[in-house]
Parts: sequence; structure tokens; C-alpha cells
Amino acid sequence: MLTPCPHCQQPLTYSEQRFDCPHCQRHFTALACCPDCQQPLQVLKACGAIDYFCTHGHGLISSRRVHYRPEDVIE
Repeated sequence: MLTPCPHCQQPLTYSEQRFDCPHCQRHFTALACCPDCQQPLQVLKACGAIDYFCTHGHGLISSRRVHYRPEDVIE
């Protein structure tokens, strides 16, 4: 499923932890969300590894299961 732009509703492209809208030329940071409850995940970084933890009861989440959604506009 393609993620729509929050401003113009056109499909966004995703690369390198950000979303880009080719239509309105806006760029968004990507927010990591739990695939089970859709709440933001806590990002844990240690020794070069990145792990994701759901504070809403789903525990550690594999990076392959993380869902990303557009968040803040990047200037």
C-alpha cells in the first residue's frame, strides 16, 4: 500500500529514513511505528545495532516488521 502525502494526497516515495512527495516537493521524516498497535516505537541504538521497542505491550519489534509513516516536514 502506498503512503499518501499529508498535504496533497499523492503517493510518497520512501528512501533513507524519509518520505518525499514528487508532486508538491515536500519531504518528511519517517516515524517508526509498531505493526500491531500503530503507536510510535522507542528506537534503541547500541554498538551499531538499531532495535525497536513497543512501550504499549508488544515488546521488541523486528526491523523487518516496523511500519513507517510520514511525520515532520523537513525544510
